[in-house]
Amino acid sequence: MDVDDSDATDPDATDSDATDLEAFVAEYLERYAETQGVLPERLDAFGERYRSQGHLTRDQLYEIAYESSTRSAYHVETNPEDRCREVTRNARAVDGDFSVIHLITGLSGFKAPTASCVLAALDGDRHAVVDTRVWASLERLGYVDGRKESFDAADYVAMIEPIREIADRTGYRPVDVGYALFAHDDHVREGTLH
Repeated sequence: MDVDDSDATDPDATDSDATDLEAFVAEYLERYAETQGVLPERLDAFGERYRSQGHLTRDQLYEIAYESSTRSAYHVETNPEDRCREVTRNARAVDGDFSVIHLITGLSGFKAPTASCVLAALDGDRHAVVDTRVWASLERLGYVDGRKESFDAADYVAMIEPIREIADRTGYRPVDVGYALFAHDDHVREGTLH
């Protein structure tokens, strides 16, 4: 009896793919410092404050938003202070990627990419900063289809799942995979971003 092994996993191919992905992440993580992306040290500092306080203030949210998108950060100032604390406190207790990103995007000035900064600051072992560049790199790698210029909670979920898959296969944290994907697009994109 012949066995159809077309669905069988080739361990050498898997090891090779993981090695290639690991080299990809390492190379572009190193290149990230050359980009205009969110500074990992700043995001780490926000995360430390977030975890120690249990919430973020409007001023702290403004700082995160300013790191992510200087031109729209001023919208954060329209949020009541108590709402900022409530939403960021509640975000720590919410399960589910869609729910938590959707909760944060309920604040003015926080579309999914900026909200992803809050999540990545809180827990870089589960979350990553995402945006147009990250989507484009995931699209080039075959994880998502088509180009996008604006994102919602569902798009965050569509990006974070393959980011976690890459993280699992390479040993990098999701936040670092996100930085590498951003740097990859920054390096290879021809023409303007939009």
